[in-house]
Amino acid sequence: MFRYLALRFASLCLSLLVASIVIFAIVEIIPGDPASYMLGLNAAPDTVAALKEELGLTGSALSRYVDWTTGMLVGDFGTSYTYRVPVSELVVARLFISLPLAIYALILSTAIAFPVGLIAAARRGTATDFGIMGATQLGIALPNFWFAMLLVVVFAVGLRWFSAGGFPGWDEGIAAGLKSLTLPAIALALPQASILARVMRSALLETLSMDYVRTARAKGLSRRQAVVGHALRNALIPVLTIIGLQFSFLLAGAIIIENVFFLPGLGRLIFQGITQRDLVVVESVVMLLVFAVVTVNFLVDIAYAAVDPRLRIRS
Repeated sequence: MFRYLALRFASLCLSLLVASIVIFAIVEIIPGDPASYMLGLNAAPDTVAALKEELGLTGSALSRYVDWTTGMLVGDFGTSYTYRVPVSELVVARLFISLPLAIYALILSTAIAFPVGLIAAARRGTATDFGIMGATQLGIALPNFWFAMLLVVVFAVGLRWFSAGGFPGWDEGIAAGLKSLTLPAIALALPQASILARVMRSALLETLSMDYVRTARAKGLSRRQAVVGHALRNALIPVLTIIGLQFSFLLAGAIIIENVFFLPGLGRLIFQGITQRDLVVVESVVMLLVFAVVTVNFLVDIAYAAVDPRLRIRS
């Protein structure tokens, strides 16, 4: 087990190193100069040079990369060019919106996918199964931002049950905060629930073909008792793996949804950083999201190996 964990941890560190290099390189080749953007087109060259010196943009790319990575290791993500505050403060403030949104969407997708996948597997080959599989395929194909705008038109503009966007703040109460996150969470949860339902169905169908399930049926258990009492428990291993991967995706993939609903989360912070050429914000926030994705995958691998010892033996 220790050898398996050491290998997975080494893979995590290597992934973070490669990701940091790629992120820094991509941001560096983006056209535009932050100092020139902040001062305008008519700024004097010496003024631009002085601002570059102040922002730490005059050094070589290698030295700036080293300063950036070593700073992140000690919790120093730099200072925002636009807001002139530490990036860590911006991240913490926005994380109180993005993290609850990701958890909310994950709960919704799981609550939808589990019974849907269970029903589809239990009624394999029937009209119910075909209808569920068609609906999940549609849910995967629909862009979540288009579905988000449709939700706004129906439930915010038409029925006026929810606000069209914005976030009142957790100071207004948990109920008000969750209400403002409901439509974005539904828009994020729809494609994830469709994927998870299909995985749940496939895992259950594979488990239902096992000998111990047939033995349970031969002993007199009904199909429902065999599915819920025996097949479901063993089918949860790949499903839990997908749930872990989906959480990291929901945390990192809400950029468009947060902009549709004007939520001041991490996704909107990245978008504003790109438009304002606030490179240190873009680099640091994207790297944090990559760290979250890689860490969740690492934890999922550990949990998977703890459940299935064959992975440890194979490694």
